Amino acid sequence: MTEAVKGPASYFPSIEKKHGRPIPEWKDLIRSSPLTKHMELVSWLKEEHGLGHGHANALVAHTLAEDSAE
Repeated sequence: MTEAVKGPASYFPSIEKKHGRPIPEWKDLIRSSPLTKHMELVSWLKEEHGLGHGHANALVAHTLAEDSAE
């Protein structure tokens, strides 16, 4: 039996369904932004791309965590 996805990644299926872009594309957008702070990126995704707070926060948190692990 597979475990349920937890944390920010649990939002990914609904983000893709609602906004029509795959998660790697969202991560590329975040990484190409000149902004670097978490809440700046969240606000940018909300204002420029129409994401809700939870979806924007999940994408930013997951992307920044990946980048800091490298």
